[in-house]
Amino acid sequence: MHAFLILLGVFSFMPVVSAAGQRIDSIPPSASVVRSVAIDERLASDAGLRLGDRVVIAREPGASRGDTVSIAAIVQRRADPSEVARSDYRIRMHLDHLQRLTEYGDRVDRFSLATTGGPAIDSVVRRVNATAFGFRAYESRTIAVETSKTFLVVSRFHRAIGVITIVASATFLLCIMLLKVDERRRDVAAMRLMGVSRSTVVRSVMLESSLVALLGSAFGVVLGLITASLVNSHYQDVYRTPLRFAIVTPDVVLISVVLSLVLGIGAGALAARRLAGTPPLTLFGR
Repeated sequence: MHAFLILLGVFSFMPVVSAAGQRIDSIPPSASVVRSVAIDERLASDAGLRLGDRVVIAREPGASRGDTVSIAAIVQRRADPSEVARSDYRIRMHLDHLQRLTEYGDRVDRFSLATTGGPAIDSVVRRVNATAFGFRAYESRTIAVETSKTFLVVSRFHRAIGVITIVASATFLLCIMLLKVDERRRDVAAMRLMGVSRSTVVRSVMLESSLVALLGSAFGVVLGLITASLVNSHYQDVYRTPLRFAIVTPDVVLISVVLSLVLGIGAGALAARRLAGTPPLTLFGR
């Protein structure tokens, strides 16, 4: 079980409390015992904190009383899109320590349950909602979608840009192939006068266009990988997060290569059929 609760300390940070595998003692520890906490690497970097340092945490910023704790671990933030632009700091504390510090008792605002095997997650959600009073259960994926609506809008915007780019590139590719094939009209006319069939001319032009499309798609994949690496390196350094902002997946590579071949072969076929359908003597006179 993981419990989550907002807490403001002397550094104005928001800790996330993890109680997984911890036992809540019925007898509070002595006040003389220095408790340990874990802080995120962003707080450690900005405040200049290291392992073993002692800090004072309190319920409110600037409070006169607080608990002295020792930094036992520095953890890396998860790649959560909903937290990219947030500048909050986080620490992890023992649940009983947090309850005593905030005087919150046994109440919690949020907690999470991890399921391993057994019933499906939707049935677990229904059972919790049916039996727990005062709580509402949601699947973690649902919460992630609700908190990442901005990224969903950006994704749709990128998809629209991609469609426009594909249409424009297909038109541009068709024009290039028409001009390229038209430059070889005398060669095609000579081949036709020597007895080369129209289908052979069309196939040769289509083969050439497919090779051009294949080489172009390979160059585009390499360029995309380099660009994605540069984008991730820059924004991961800006936001100090392991989140990848640009991803070139095998599905994207497959779609791009197939689409490039289809458009290249189609443009080559249209240009070749247009040229092969013209009488050879007319091609010589143009």
